[in-house]
Parts: sequence; C-alpha cells; structure tokens
Amino acid sequence: MQYTTLSTTDIKISRICLGTMSYGNQLSEAEGHEQMNRALELGVNFFDTAEMYPVPPAEATYSKTESIIGRWIQKTGNRNKIVLATKILGPNRYAFVRDGKNRLDRKNIEAAVDASLKRLQTDWIDLYQLHWPDRNMPYFGQRNYVHQEKEQATPIEETLEALAVVVKTGKVRHVGLSNESPWGAMKFLEIAKEMNLPRMVSIQNVYNLINRHYELGLAEVSMREEIGLLAYSPLGYGILGGRYFDGNSPVRGRFTVHPEFAVRYRTPKALTITKLYADLAKKHGLSLPQMALAFLLRQPWVTSMIIGASTMKQLEEDVATIDLKLSDDVIKGIEAIHEEYPNSVA
Repeated sequence: MQYTTLSTTDIKISRICLGTMSYGNQLSEAEGHEQMNRALELGVNFFDTAEMYPVPPAEATYSKTESIIGRWIQKTGNRNKIVLATKILGPNRYAFVRDGKNRLDRKNIEAAVDASLKRLQTDWIDLYQLHWPDRNMPYFGQRNYVHQEKEQATPIEETLEALAVVVKTGKVRHVGLSNESPWGAMKFLEIAKEMNLPRMVSIQNVYNLINRHYELGLAEVSMREEIGLLAYSPLGYGILGGRYFDGNSPVRGRFTVHPEFAVRYRTPKALTITKLYADLAKKHGLSLPQMALAFLLRQPWVTSMIIGASTMKQLEEDVATIDLKLSDDVIKGIEAIHEEYPNSVA
C-alpha cells in the first residue's frame, strides 16, 4: 500500500480508500464487516461513509451503513487503526432527515455530528464532509448551472462557524467538501482564512475515465491551494468494470441491483466509449478496471481513490492496482480517446 497525508494535515491515509455506500443494502452487514477486515489486512486504513448511506437512499435504510461500521468498530476494537470519514447531507432532499429541514447550519450540523458519532460508536470523526452544497448548483448527473436570484442558502460563513464548534469540541478533527465546484472550493478557503475558521482539507468529487470534469477547474484548485481530491466512482458506478457489454447484467452488479441509480453511465454513448477503453486495456495486457484505477492514482491532485466492491475478489483486485504503473503508450491511448469523446458523462 502507498500512503500520503490529508492535505495540510498530519493524518496518514492510504491512497486507496474503502467506500461503504453499499453496506446494508447491496451488501449485508456480515459482508461489510468482512470487507473492512480484509481492507485493513491489505493496508487500507481510510474508510469513507455518510449519514445518507446505503445508496440509493430510503427512509427504511437511512444511516444503516454508519451503524454497520459502528458495530464493526465495537466488535473489533479497530478504531485507532483507521481514519474515518463521514458526511452530512446537503439541504432539502429527503423529508425523513431531520423533518426535511436539513441545512448546513449550526443546528443541523451539531445534530448530524452527534447522531453519526452515536451510530459509529466512536468519540471522534477524522474527516467530516459536506455531502453537497447548501446553495443551488449542478451535481449527481446535472450538467449546467442555472442561477437562482431568490435562492435561500445558508451562508458559507455560517456553515464554517458551525463546523468550528464541532472541531473545537473534539468531535471532528478536520473538515472537507464533496460534490463541490471551483467557485465553492475557493470561497470556503477564502472565508476560512479571513475569519480564522476550519480549513477544508479535501474535496470528494466524482472522477473517472469517462467523467474527467474535475480537470477543468478543480484540479488547479487542488494543486495550487493544497486541497486534494478524494475521487469517488473511479469505475463509473461499475461501467468501467467492463461487465456490462453486450447486454450483460451481472447478478450483483450495481446497475443490475439498482437500475434506476446513476443511469447516466449506462447510455449507448457511455458504453461505446467504455468499449474503446476496454479494447485499449486489452491491447496492452491489462483489464479495464486495472487501467481505469491506475490512471486515477497517477494524477497528482488525487489524494486518495474511493473504491467500492460487490465481492471480495473485486476488493482485492482493486487494491492491487496500487502497484500498477501505466506505460506512456497506454497514457497516449487514453488521452486520444478522451480527446475524441471528452467528458461524455455529467
């Protein structure tokens, strides 16, 4: 395993992070516990979750993943062996979360942190992230920004002041962003510096071979402002696993289990481009997921890459890509495909 630190902190994390959003839905609690045990054996010390998980969100399963992780922590006593990240939901998306009145303000942040700590059975959260912005902006497959003059959004200053409270009490060590834009990232950094409030140390955004939007503006922010990317969906919700060609639907595949979720990755265009990447990988003696994951790990703005697996074999294969170096010819081939089909998925 390779290790680095969360930007501007001394927290040592593995460059591969274990994603847990399927625990309690697609995967059982026992399978989740097995994955966490195996990941730790393989050197993965960074686990990511969220109060919203498992996905797709539903009232019956809301926060179940955090509880599964909490019972694993209680059973194994491994809290000090992992760096634990979780997230608070953005506003007004689910009526069953805090009576549908969730905002990124002090009342909600304090309530969400306390609830996550209880479910996770821990006294502290290493990295607490804002799952999506309080203001209006495109995310989760939306492509274009539409300005709303009468938008009601919690001011960034208020959000940072609320986060300062949970940091000061020791409940949270560091804070981060998720599904954020270049403007948003820069404003959070600017206001934190001006007001001496907690500095965001990471951005968790989607990044993969068929969705490289991060490179358009946020990659520069990451490099110049020292706020690294925690890349989620590195296999494009499974499509870059190469298992969905010619109408195939693996029994435990994400699109098979939840066909309504992230369908933007299963369009004819996305499948066509994915096949080009698969052919490129085969030409160079690689599997498609190996090539896709290794490409992300070589990017200097990627602090850690969040993987999710439906089987133990997939978990082990994904972690093994940490040692894979792509040749110049492979990189040239990837860039040629990207030049012809840039960012086909929002």
